[in-house]
Amino acid sequence: MNGDDTDQDTTLDSQRFVDGAGGDGEQTPPSADEGDATDRDGEERPNDDEPTAGNSTDPEGEDPTDGARGGLGSAGVDFDSGGDDVDSSVLDDVMLDDVGSEDTEEASQGLFDDLLAGDPIFENKEVLRPSYTPRKLPHREEQINNMATILVTALRGDSPSNILIYGKTGTGKTASAKFVSTELESTSQKYEVPCEVEYINCEVTDTQYRVLAQLANKFIEKNEAVIDEELEELEDLRERARDDPAALADTEYDSVDAVEDRIEQLEDDRDSFEQVPMTGWPTDRVYSTFFDAVDYHERVVVIMLDEIDKLVEKSGDDTLYNLSRMNSELERSRVSIMGISNDLKFTDFLDPRVKSSLGEEEIVFPPYDANQLRDILEHRAEVAFEGDALTDDVIPLCAAFAAQEHGDARRALDLLRTAGELAERDQTDDVNEDHVRKAQEKIELDRVVEVVRTLPTQSKLVLFAIIMLESNGVHNINTGEVYNVYQRLCEEIDVDTLTQRRVTDLISELDMLGIVNAVVVSKGRYGRTKEISLSVPIDETEAVLLSDSRLSDIEDTQPFVQTRFDSDSS
Repeated sequence: MNGDDTDQDTTLDSQRFVDGAGGDGEQTPPSADEGDATDRDGEERPNDDEPTAGNSTDPEGEDPTDGARGGLGSAGVDFDSGGDDVDSSVLDDVMLDDVGSEDTEEASQGLFDDLLAGDPIFENKEVLRPSYTPRKLPHREEQINNMATILVTALRGDSPSNILIYGKTGTGKTASAKFVSTELESTSQKYEVPCEVEYINCEVTDTQYRVLAQLANKFIEKNEAVIDEELEELEDLRERARDDPAALADTEYDSVDAVEDRIEQLEDDRDSFEQVPMTGWPTDRVYSTFFDAVDYHERVVVIMLDEIDKLVEKSGDDTLYNLSRMNSELERSRVSIMGISNDLKFTDFLDPRVKSSLGEEEIVFPPYDANQLRDILEHRAEVAFEGDALTDDVIPLCAAFAAQEHGDARRALDLLRTAGELAERDQTDDVNEDHVRKAQEKIELDRVVEVVRTLPTQSKLVLFAIIMLESNGVHNINTGEVYNVYQRLCEEIDVDTLTQRRVTDLISELDMLGIVNAVVVSKGRYGRTKEISLSVPIDETEAVLLSDSRLSDIEDTQPFVQTRFDSDSS
C-alpha cells in the first residue's frame, strides 16, 4: 500500500466519523470489511483477513487519526480540510465545552474571593486557644514563684519535692506549670545540667499501662538521640585519631581501640532498646522498661501529670505509688512528680503512703475575678487582633460573662475568639457587643450538645422521655409521667427498664448538669413530687439524642405519647 492510498483512507475515515455522528456525538463504527477497523471504545482491532497490512498508517508508522499529528481536533474533526464537509455542530460542541470549564473555574474562585474581601480581624488567633502558653501570665506571679522555688533544686542535680497543684478549670494551672517547665529546661541547658520535663494528659492517657508505656517510649527516643549524637562524635574522633594519635590527647580515650570499644558498646545499647506497644505487655515489664530507660544516664526528671484525678479515678493509685517510690531504686537519675487537678479532694481516696509522699508541696490557684480576666484578655488581644478590631465594650463583657462561670479564663478566651470568628463571618470591620452575646449563646449550646452526647444510654432515654412530653404540650411534668414514657422507649429499643426510684436519681443527675430543672413541690395530702422542665433548646437536644445509633431506632413513640395525653384530657 503506497502513501497516497494511506492518505485517501485516512480522509475517508475522518469523513465517516463526522458524517456518521449522531445527535449524541457518538462515533458510527466502520463496517467489518474495512481495512482499519475500530470498536466503540475507539481502540484498534485488527482485520481478520489482513491482520498486519490492514492498519491505516503512513510510511513512517505514525497514526494519522491522532489529533496532534494528522491535523484532527479532539473530536476527530479535520480542521485543515476546508470546512465544507464538516458538521458545524461538532465545532460548536468543542467551543461550548471550553467556555463552560472556564466559567466553572471563575465561579469556584469567586466563592473564596468574596470571603477574603474584607480586612482581617485576627492577627494571630492561636494566642486565644487554651493550648497556647504565653510569655507572661498576669495575676499568677505568686504561684509561678512558688513552683520555681521548689523546682530550682533540680538545677543543682537533686530531686525536687513532689508538687500537687489545685484549682478550678480555667484558673491558669496548666499554663503556669508549662511556663515554669519551659523555663526550667532552658535554664538547665544554659548551665549544662541534665534536667527534663515530661507532660502527660491523664484525661487521655488514663491507665497505668498507657502512662508507663508513653513515658518509657519518650525516654527511649531521647536515649537513642543521645547515643546517635555521641556515636557521631566518636566516629569522627576515630577517623582523626587514625591519622594523628595526638587527637586523643584531650579525651578520656588512650587508643583508637578504646574508642572503637565505646562505639560498639553504644551500638549494643541502642539495639537493646525496644519500644513498648500500647497493649500486650505485662505491666511489670512495661515498668521495668520505663525504669531502665529513665536510669540510662544521669538526669533529673519532672513528670507532669495533668488531670491526675482522672488517672486515680480510672486506675487507682498504683501508678502514683510506683512513681513516688522510684527514687529509692534509681542509681543515676532522680524523678519528681507534679500533679495538676481540678478536684481538691481527690487525695482523700489515695493510700496514706502515696498521699504523704505525693503531697509534699501543695499550690492552690484561686479563681480569677472580672478585673483580672480583663487584664488577661487585654494582654492576649494585643497579639491576637489587628489594631482597632475590638470595640471598647467587648473585653469587659467577655470578662463579666466568664467571671459568672467561676472565674474561668479559658471560657473568657473562648468567648473572645468565637466573637471574633462570628465578626469575620459577618464580614464586619470590628468585633462588637452583639458578637460577644451571640458567642455566649453558641458556646453554651455547644456545651449542652457535648454533655448530652456523652450521657449514658439510660440517661438519654430519660431525657428523651421529657422531651417527648414537652413536645406534646405537657407542662409541670412529674416523675410518674416521665417513667411511663421511659418504659415505652425501653421497649422500643429493647433495653432493660430501670426502677422508678433509679429513674428519679437520673433526673436529679440531669438537673445537676443543668439540662433539666427539677423542683420538689408539695401536693398537700397527696405528698410531694418533682416538677420537671427542660433547661436546654428542645430541637437541638433532640437532634443530638437521635444521632445516637441506638435511639435512632425508636419508632411510633410520638403517636403513643399524643394519644395518651389526648385520652387524659378527655
